Amino acid sequence: MQVFFHIWLAFRFLFIGLIVVFLVQGLEDLVIDIIFFSRRIFRAIFRRKVVKPVTPEQLSTVSEKPLAILIPAWDESAVITRMLLNTVGTLNYRNYHIFVGCYPNDASTREAVDKAAEVYPNIQMALVSHDGPTNKADCLNCVFDAVRTFEREKSIVFEIFVLHDAEDVVHPESLKFYNYLIPRFNFIQIPVFALPTPWYSLVAGVYMDEFAENHTKELRVRELVTGGVPSAGVGTALSRKATDFLAERHNGEIFDPGSVTEDYLLGLKLMTLPGRKILLQQAVPTADGRSAEPVATREYFPSSFWRSVRQKARWVLGISLQGWSAGWGRTFGQNYWLWRDRKAFVLNILVVAGYILVVFWVGTEIFNHYSETTKIPPLIEVHEPYMRLVWIVLAIFGWRVLNRVAATARLYGILHGIMAVPRLVVGNFINFCASVMAIGHFVRAKFSGTTPKWEKTAHIFPPDNHLRRYHKRLGEILVDRHLVTSAQIDAALARQKETHQKLGEILLATKAITPKQLEITIEESAK
Repeated sequence: MQVFFHIWLAFRFLFIGLIVVFLVQGLEDLVIDIIFFSRRIFRAIFRRKVVKPVTPEQLSTVSEKPLAILIPAWDESAVITRMLLNTVGTLNYRNYHIFVGCYPNDASTREAVDKAAEVYPNIQMALVSHDGPTNKADCLNCVFDAVRTFEREKSIVFEIFVLHDAEDVVHPESLKFYNYLIPRFNFIQIPVFALPTPWYSLVAGVYMDEFAENHTKELRVRELVTGGVPSAGVGTALSRKATDFLAERHNGEIFDPGSVTEDYLLGLKLMTLPGRKILLQQAVPTADGRSAEPVATREYFPSSFWRSVRQKARWVLGISLQGWSAGWGRTFGQNYWLWRDRKAFVLNILVVAGYILVVFWVGTEIFNHYSETTKIPPLIEVHEPYMRLVWIVLAIFGWRVLNRVAATARLYGILHGIMAVPRLVVGNFINFCASVMAIGHFVRAKFSGTTPKWEKTAHIFPPDNHLRRYHKRLGEILVDRHLVTSAQIDAALARQKETHQKLGEILLATKAITPKQLEITIEESAK
């Protein structure tokens, strides 16, 4: 009986401790909500006529600056060709080059990149000087070196650098917005949203819920409080001034190869760069003109539990654990948010401790129901002061769930909004396992003195029917890919009216394009 008493006492202290922790965390989240909604109300009432979305006419008033898209690629042969073809075929921008970082010992990815690069001259392979995998930071630094070499050889100076991954669906208008706002801003992050999956896909749905809330609310408040936002690693645009700033202070390296979350550290390093760093939230009309869609990067995230755990373990390792060695900011707001990032792995573990308490409570209720002699007392009596804290925590938790449901429903519909409730539980256990795994990686790296390797997850690129709304006609794709000029298309269309030939046949006859270029472009325009 003495043993049971000590177990009960341990759970009581755990219960009280967790209530205090959850209350403090809940109040912090509540302050963020108050700032967010207060700002929205203020702007709706007092600045409605001042703060207006950027129009397509405004975007076209700025001539296109030279722009480089950087993509690190290790073992991406399954997705990289389709990603490149979709990107080049849909972007509403012409003055850009794509640089894809590949490793010498990854022949399949190099072949996949070559397939696109041999047809489209604005796709360049940046070969890493050593075998992989290393990590994304090392790969991206090599890509930047290749960009500098390209600039010297082609007498070009890129003014904007954009980061993407091999599985990204790049928004067609995103480069136009970067071009319009840089160099007024030196750092721009657009939202990242998960592509929709079936309602019953609980693990993939966790990403839908988390990014829907974080990239529409929390990052907006973070920008307001700290004067900047961390990079998400994709949909991030940097000015030339920003990349030069980083290179000068870090021996020519833009990214820290000692970190597994180089994108997060990138945002922190730029906090000392004068000027605003913004989260860009803009919407553009859809193809049918009936609604508006956010300018955002979209992608599929892991749909299996352990793949998700491995991916999130990298995030926890880089942000919450390695982040402690990155130093602190210059203001209270910056330091608060860094503290919020770095304590996340502890909260991930404590949340599951809360589930253990629920199981203990249910177990004691069942035991007391069937036991006629021995009764286990409740962890907290109704008349105790701690009980008031319990009700406050439950109320705050209900508000948190309501916010998550609303954010998900706004982007994906009411059914996914409802499913955000059970997915919250799934997400808690994913984060718990990821935190435990990250701690293991961190301890092993510390004792061995090694740099964690690139633990990538298998990527999936969306099927063609998900991308069809972005695709253009054959002539538009050829012009966008710099294969022909607008004048050549106009001339071919004029001749088509006389001869009734196919556009491709006319372009081949005039030797404007090669058969190989036509073949691949037709494949893309037909999707």
